[in-house]
Amino acid sequence: MRVISQRILEQFWQSHPDAEHSLKQWFKMVLAANWQNLPEVRRVYPHAEGVETSASGVLTVFNICGNKHRLIARIRYDWQLINVRCVLTHAEYDKMQWRK
Repeated sequence: MRVISQRILEQFWQSHPDAEHSLKQWFKMVLAANWQNLPEVRRVYPHAEGVETSASGVLTVFNICGNKHRLIARIRYDWQLINVRCVLTHAEYDKMQWRK
């Protein structure tokens, strides 16, 4: 798969160094993936969740760093493309602003 917005990952780990290793692992895993649907994603990331949003359709939420952080992305399986929307702390995620 191709990943858009690696910069978002880098910006997050610059302010949250504990997430760097986990985000780099996620990125490496995604580059090697050939997912066709959410059940295939869940074989690698069992806690990945598809969340319906009003503005962006279905976004996939990944737990990062032992569920301390959340990575939110839109996956286009037909194009083999992942667009990273944001990486949030758990507290930021709980505010639900990312769903708008």
